[in-house]
Amino acid sequence: MARIMLVTPDYHCGVVESAGRWPHLGFVYLAGELRKKGHEVRIYDAMAKNHSFSQIMDNIMKYNPDVVGTTAYTATMPAAADILRAVKQWKPGCLSVIGGIHPTFCYEEVLRDYPFINVIVRFEGEYTLPEVITAWESGSEFSGVSGIAFARDGEVVCTPVREYTGDLDTLSPAWDLLEWEDYTFFVYPGSRLGIISTSRGCIHDCAFCSQHRFWSRTWRGRKPQNVVAEIAYLVREYNVGIFFIADEYPTRDRQRWEKILDLLIEKDLGASFLLETRVDDIVRDEDIIDKYRKAGIIHIYVGIEAASQQTLDLFRKGIAADDSRRALDIIHSAGIVSETSFILGTPGETPESIARTLESARLYNPDFAHFLLLAPWPYADMYPELAPFIFQKDYSRYNLVEPVIKPEAMTGDELFTEVLNCYRKFYMTKIPEWVNLKNSFKRKYAIQSMKAIMENSFLKEHILKLGTMPKSVEKIIKGLYSEAREGTG
Repeated sequence: MARIMLVTPDYHCGVVESAGRWPHLGFVYLAGELRKKGHEVRIYDAMAKNHSFSQIMDNIMKYNPDVVGTTAYTATMPAAADILRAVKQWKPGCLSVIGGIHPTFCYEEVLRDYPFINVIVRFEGEYTLPEVITAWESGSEFSGVSGIAFARDGEVVCTPVREYTGDLDTLSPAWDLLEWEDYTFFVYPGSRLGIISTSRGCIHDCAFCSQHRFWSRTWRGRKPQNVVAEIAYLVREYNVGIFFIADEYPTRDRQRWEKILDLLIEKDLGASFLLETRVDDIVRDEDIIDKYRKAGIIHIYVGIEAASQQTLDLFRKGIAADDSRRALDIIHSAGIVSETSFILGTPGETPESIARTLESARLYNPDFAHFLLLAPWPYADMYPELAPFIFQKDYSRYNLVEPVIKPEAMTGDELFTEVLNCYRKFYMTKIPEWVNLKNSFKRKYAIQSMKAIMENSFLKEHILKLGTMPKSVEKIIKGLYSEAREGTG
């Protein structure tokens, strides 16, 4: 039996980690299936621990694994490769494995650029990785394992894609392997943050996204009773009070989703939930939005992405522009915090088009807005038309924060400045509203969120330096920050 370490890359860009630290759910599922086969497994969340590269290698060497596995999306690929490179230099006989969306689609490039990577696990890995390790231990050819790519005699071998797991409830997540003290939601100081999957897949085909390709536009949902039983277990055994629902599309099946809400209301677990879903599903669920809040959903992110119907159609979002504002109004009607994003930086972007997007963001009035820069994932449907405008080849910058595409009418620096100005101007009007909120839950939430932004997001060094800001607003920001530090509100 093998000694296996699953390691998250040490990558930070001030986006994902601005709200909190949560477990790597994929590793929890992988570890459970590996353990079923008798392997010894450790999950090492270097990102959550904010460990330096030297600390990561010290921890790996101390554990002395036979197999080191990691994962990557495009921005984390260089950091993930650095870990596996160092592992092979330290212990050449160690099996190095990587999975995730970037290696799944860019396997030829990854194996060419990083020859120290032994195997790429493509798509779902719960059944694939144990088979890889069995083949490796027995000295068998990897070619007999479905769902992988590897190099043999200088040639890339890609085996047939494995079928997706039919019944997600048959998987056994290894929750006990997590170091739970690492995980918290910054908006609730002292909280313990968990992550849960109620389904996998996406049936849509947004042009800038890649989830529909990863899941081949399929969708599978877990049984509502099993989902809620798992939530109850995590609340009881690990004192988890806040959950991030990690699904790409949790609300796709209304009947199943409403059953989950009903069970959460019935069980009254005292837990709160952060949800990401689609605008059209919120509009569909207007008649049951109060159930969302009663079930404990406190924060909903909907991907508006663009204000104009022309751009929405370009992105193949499959929603009407008018529905975006309606969805936010529905969320607000239930006293739930709303969050959305607007994608900037298409090749045709101009200062004028950015100004129109900002104006729409103000009109829609979400509680929190993000102005994200389009990242040209190499596996996204839009990539061929974006490729001529890419000026940044460093994958670590493909993080939705740093400019990678140069619009025809703007420089990269001009684009970044306009994005920062969107944040400044949006929150310059939003922050004074928070002071006068009558909803005490939302007021306190907004204050703590601003504190999290100031301390953890990429805006940390910019938020009070984004050009001229009224002294009254600066005073409010500093006051909110002080109030949050004192834990009042």
